[in-house]
Amino acid sequence: MKPEELDQLCVNTIRTLSMDAVEKAKSGHPGAPMGMAPIGYTLFTKVLKHNPKNPAFPDRDRFVLSAGHASMLLYSVLYLTGYDISLDDIKNFRQWGSRTPGHPEFGHTPGVETTTGPLGQGFANAVGLAMAERFLAMRYNRPGHPVVDHHTFVLAGDGCMMEGISSEAASLAGHLGLSKLICLYDDNQVTIEGSTDITFTENVGARFEAYGWQVVKVADGTDLSALAAAIDEAKEDKDRPTLIMVRTAIACGSPNKQGSSEAHGAPLGEKEICLTKENLGWPKEPAFLVPEEALAHCREQVEKGLRAEAEWDKRMQAYRTAHPAAAAELVQVLSGNLPEGWDKTIPAFTPDQPAVATRAASGKVLNALAATLPTLMGGSADLAPSNNTLIKGEGDFDKMHYGNRNIRFGVREHAMGAILSGMALHGGVHPYGGTFLVFADYMRPAIRMAALMGLPVVYVFTHDSVAVGEDGPTHQPIEHVMCLRAIPGLTVIRPADAAETAEAWRQAMINREGPTALILSRQNLPILDRKIYAPAVNLGRGGYVLADSEKEPDIILIATGSEVPLALAAREELAKEGVGCRVVSMPSFELFKKTPKAYQDQVLPPAVTKRLSVEAGITMGWERYTGAGGASIGIDRFGASAPGNVVLAKLGFTKENVVETARKLLS
Repeated sequence: MKPEELDQLCVNTIRTLSMDAVEKAKSGHPGAPMGMAPIGYTLFTKVLKHNPKNPAFPDRDRFVLSAGHASMLLYSVLYLTGYDISLDDIKNFRQWGSRTPGHPEFGHTPGVETTTGPLGQGFANAVGLAMAERFLAMRYNRPGHPVVDHHTFVLAGDGCMMEGISSEAASLAGHLGLSKLICLYDDNQVTIEGSTDITFTENVGARFEAYGWQVVKVADGTDLSALAAAIDEAKEDKDRPTLIMVRTAIACGSPNKQGSSEAHGAPLGEKEICLTKENLGWPKEPAFLVPEEALAHCREQVEKGLRAEAEWDKRMQAYRTAHPAAAAELVQVLSGNLPEGWDKTIPAFTPDQPAVATRAASGKVLNALAATLPTLMGGSADLAPSNNTLIKGEGDFDKMHYGNRNIRFGVREHAMGAILSGMALHGGVHPYGGTFLVFADYMRPAIRMAALMGLPVVYVFTHDSVAVGEDGPTHQPIEHVMCLRAIPGLTVIRPADAAETAEAWRQAMINREGPTALILSRQNLPILDRKIYAPAVNLGRGGYVLADSEKEPDIILIATGSEVPLALAAREELAKEGVGCRVVSMPSFELFKKTPKAYQDQVLPPAVTKRLSVEAGITMGWERYTGAGGASIGIDRFGASAPGNVVLAKLGFTKENVVETARKLLS
């Protein structure tokens, strides 16, 4: 068989597998995989440095399918090139317990680099992957020892290009000159509703050129040599990321549905599949046919992948000999584990120190951690001075200094969130990012995806309540903390003082199973005297008895963050009246939920039904701890523009109101 005939056989194998899988599932997106089959085939057999037998090979090229609805394209090429995916997995597409879910899921299917589906998220993830590669290469490579040297490829569609997150991420990527980032744009001009002409008539290429990208066009997406040449051209540009605009046809090969939106999100139907296979010169039966020649050719990638990793192992051996200290550090950071003594520099905060905002305390802890964690890196969405997210003594991560750890994300919260995920997915770095809590709304989809993937990202959210003050309700978070608590897998921590803030960072760093959101104050808070109150190390349990009554408590005050000192003041007042009052600091619902039931009952005894929560946010959600006999002091309305202390007082956050509410509850 001639090489070009073998190539076409492999491409059509991808197309027919995709058609058959979607048809069997009676659900899915056949059109995009059929149109993008030449791109997927070219990448996985002629371009990517990858090892199907070790999908985690550290110096592999990364591939992101941002157009995650085209998942059957990815599953087909992964199966054909020898990843641990079987033909039965392909046949089980979109079924319960399947290794081939409707959209690619990181950690679920071998070879899937990131969970994609919400359009544009994968594109921004890819920017994060490319940033991590540049950082590690600059920090650890030495002359003659390029141990970190790979590209990031992302395959995106018209939907990705329309989503705002892609614009944010592309703008930053162009500014940073991420030349090892290559985006192949499936320019098929079709979305669910029809032709892109009805909504999307901009010049995408000109837009990306304005961002600082190189733009290359491939007029015929079925031309494998043109695709390969475009990728070579992209790699030659050492100053800019590249957008390769590939004109494709959705449902390529289908006599009646090629180029039609009907092929986007529904099976072709048995009749059209038969016509399509006939048009492609393919047997109508059996379904899921994989010609031996095609499989054997694609499986050559297994040997190529083993050689690629073996070559990298040799480079690493030479690197270890020439630069043992740097090599040892690289191996350590790539392991994802924290180095010995990583927390020895965390500062201690004592009550003799002045009151301090938890955002300021967080900045001190962050800088202490940066001294022992060489790949702790991140920044803010243009709010670093307010978020206290700068690492002192470090320069900015930019095209001239990729080895620096301060990232200037600009006013791009949504992209920042997804870029942080990409950095975590790459491995080797500990990413964090900050903004005002109220703007968590702008990055919530990215936070959700990080939680879904279980990524160890840290979000630094400051200005955590109406105490923001004069900026008014647009900048005063109300529902935000509870909304973040609603995301499965996200650990939310709202510390009460500087000491709890230090422990919050400790918990964030040891949490390797998912992201952590630190909720921090703008206003100064007193540092609690831990000789009088329980030690702050108890924060690791999520909730703990901070101060207790001498007798069995009559009432329990449960508070978080800046409201904890208020609860303590109310406890003292109630004690004067002979009321046994326990104060529970509850910085993290999620950590508390992980503790044994016996511990939870010890902190919140079931017999004590009079419970009052105090938190400057919505009351919904607190009923899980206050119970039927309890109550909540919170804010179920928007704030107002006035000095922060005035707003708090007007909305009931005074010692007098807490005491009076407790009295009513007891009566």
